[in-house]
Amino acid sequence: MIQQKLLIIVLCSALLLIGCNKKPKPNSTGAMGSNIEGATQIAGDTISIDENGYAQNANGSTTINGKHNSSSDGFQSIYFGFGQYGISADMENDMSTNVNVARKSHKKIKLEGNCDEFGTDEYNYALGLKRAKAVKDTLVSQGVASQSISMISFGESNPVCSNPTDDCYAQNRRVDLRLIK
Repeated sequence: MIQQKLLIIVLCSALLLIGCNKKPKPNSTGAMGSNIEGATQIAGDTISIDENGYAQNANGSTTINGKHNSSSDGFQSIYFGFGQYGISADMENDMSTNVNVARKSHKKIKLEGNCDEFGTDEYNYALGLKRAKAVKDTLVSQGVASQSISMISFGESNPVCSNPTDDCYAQNRRVDLRLIK
């Protein structure tokens, strides 16, 4: 009888903690992409763009032709909709670029799944893995060797932007690709 009461208390406590850990959905505020005296400001990060369209901000991420990119070694970050892990049609060109880079490199590739701050840690970790798996499946279907790809999920712990705007949250819903050196 005592064990049943203890079990009920533990389960109720767990449900209460899980329910309290949910964060609200993002609202529609903020704008992205304004020019300030020769520099570009993207979601609060001021950067400078060189003649090739490449730039680096204070946290080490880059933009290419005004588009945010956290990947390196020629890869393009792949972005996802809120709560989504399917690769959208507007990411197909970036995936083609990634396939070409992967084929030319002949090195191992690490896929890093990332999420915005909404949802529990467990949910975001799983979502980050699903996003990385979707990118891996696409790379493999285009001829990249499966054994050369590793996946990791950072969940919400590796944001590139922390401003409370939709554009900023969207930058955090991504998979970054990196060569393993």
